[in-house]
Amino acid sequence: MNSLAICHTALQRVLGGLLFLITLSLPLQAETALSDTEIIAKAEAIHTDALVLDAHADIVIPSTSLSYLGEGGVSKVSPEKLTIGGVNAVVMSIAVGPGPRTPEGDAEARTIADEKLAAALKLVEESNGHVVLATSAAEIEAAKAAGNPAIILGFQNARSLEGDVGVLDYFYDAGVRVFGLNHLGHNDFSDSSRPIYDGSTKSYEPTEEHGGLSPLGIAAIERINALGGVVDISQMSKAAALQAISLSRSPVIASHSNVRAISNVTRNLSDEEIDLIGEKGGVIHVAAFGAYLVALSDPDTLAAVKAVRIKAGLPEEYSYPYELYWELEDPTAQRAFLVEMRSTIGRGSVSDMIAHIDYIVDRIGTDHVGIGNDFNHGSSIEGYTDASEALNVTIALVRAGYSAEDIQKIWGGNFLRVLKEAEHGATID
Repeated sequence: MNSLAICHTALQRVLGGLLFLITLSLPLQAETALSDTEIIAKAEAIHTDALVLDAHADIVIPSTSLSYLGEGGVSKVSPEKLTIGGVNAVVMSIAVGPGPRTPEGDAEARTIADEKLAAALKLVEESNGHVVLATSAAEIEAAKAAGNPAIILGFQNARSLEGDVGVLDYFYDAGVRVFGLNHLGHNDFSDSSRPIYDGSTKSYEPTEEHGGLSPLGIAAIERINALGGVVDISQMSKAAALQAISLSRSPVIASHSNVRAISNVTRNLSDEEIDLIGEKGGVIHVAAFGAYLVALSDPDTLAAVKAVRIKAGLPEEYSYPYELYWELEDPTAQRAFLVEMRSTIGRGSVSDMIAHIDYIVDRIGTDHVGIGNDFNHGSSIEGYTDASEALNVTIALVRAGYSAEDIQKIWGGNFLRVLKEAEHGATID
């Protein structure tokens, strides 16, 4: 999108928002006024018509922490919650966390990945045709038309590839269409935005190991493109993300990333990354994750965050405020730390999500923003605790002055466009 088009889009949105505020100040009998009831009705109509797609959620297996799940240990993107929230599709990620960088550690990561893949496929099978596994843009659209929630498989953390780029083919053949190389900690393919902490040495690993992508990482990007998959740069280091965006032959996505200029944590995207994603036609999916949404620029708040960490016996340095709570051995101490930190920084809200969406739209346009919540791995904000409350985001977007066309792009249209471009760029039948 050229600079004139971006300015025009931003101006339209600002003017729309101002007009909406003006209408709220008019008497209720004025023809231009919209009541709360009318706003909700408008949002409901848009929500029903749109392809409502969440670009990132974790797959639940028995070892998933109950603290990540909904009441009763239920997935935040269960089929029932998807239906209640009018969510048509969700990318469910075969994600693995950090671990020993040894053949044994990588083999364990692969075992976890296979367990999550099996769990996702079992969910589809046990739905008796209600939930479908979608492996193409056309299948996502067909599921929406038929009224069936669609699962799209994602992949996160190349540890489970066990050092072999060819294993990408295995996951693609199993149905995976979105591929992210990173999570917490560097791996043999790419540097992470969150270097891992070594509890034995009480220190973090170096900020960079490969200077971005390793040769294995470069080969992986090329293979994902050849297969027709979507490259996901969420959780990559800045250098790795910029390299991946530039190297990829099709547009990339950030499946669950927010704006660093608003919430200054290492997992969020810098302006340079945001700009290049827009230039290359990609999409940034904003996450309903409080620790990556709330503004942390106020000196008093930053001092309070450090004080809470010191009190818990955790390092002052962090990539995000809750970093290393898992190092606290006593569950009671963990709980106390999490409660106090949430009280210090706030839970985050739908309005915070809109602020991040606004920032991206103002910078690179509505064609380059989406929603990817990271449910089942820490996401839960005021007004949007799980998929059943997705309509609240649409209502907030309407209130903020976004048009039906804008909202349709944000919820799923932009993701679908990138997936189609990836499919068209495949060089392997």
